[in-house]
Amino acid sequence: MDNGNDRQYAGLLQRDAAGFLLQCDNGARYRLELLRVPVDEVEKRVVVTGQVRDDAVLEADGIRLA
Repeated sequence: MDNGNDRQYAGLLQRDAAGFLLQCDNGARYRLELLRVPVDEVEKRVVVTGQVRDDAVLEADGIRLA
């Protein structure tokens, strides 16, 4: 569920031992906090809707293929 502060971030969804990362098209990199595990989207270009916290964590409300 989106709220008024949500934004969209496009990039490559990656997985590591600690969880999921988004390598954004603009060079930024965020650790994702997710409600569901996006196994079908790993290593693919995605658009993540959510809010950035602490300059390194993206609270994801939704993920879709780009």
